[in-house]
Amino acid sequence: MSRYINSRIASNSNEMYSDLFEERDVKKIIQNRTYVVKQVPQEVLDTIRSDTYIWKYGDSYWRLASKYYGDPKVWWVIAAFNRKPTEALLNIGDEIKIPLNLSDAMQVV
Repeated sequence: MSRYINSRIASNSNEMYSDLFEERDVKKIIQNRTYVVKQVPQEVLDTIRSDTYIWKYGDSYWRLASKYYGDPKVWWVIAAFNRKPTEALLNIGDEIKIPLNLSDAMQVV
């Protein structure tokens, strides 16, 4: 399931993008609004069973989502659960949590 499934759509015709519009032969672009991650209290996250995972060289959220859930598109669940929206915020050796029940995790993040 995409994290954008319930996101709002915006129409952008800002002249700042005029070169892009001309290049694509369009007058506007349609885009998803920026997704805002909820700040879920740690006590709530702690109620969801999870595995501890040590971040290694070459890791990515989408690879972990594919391994644990069989779907790389739900990478954002792991990111939100750990309050680290991008892999750039992780270092080799960092400990992260992987929620074991995807549906439970999706209900809170």
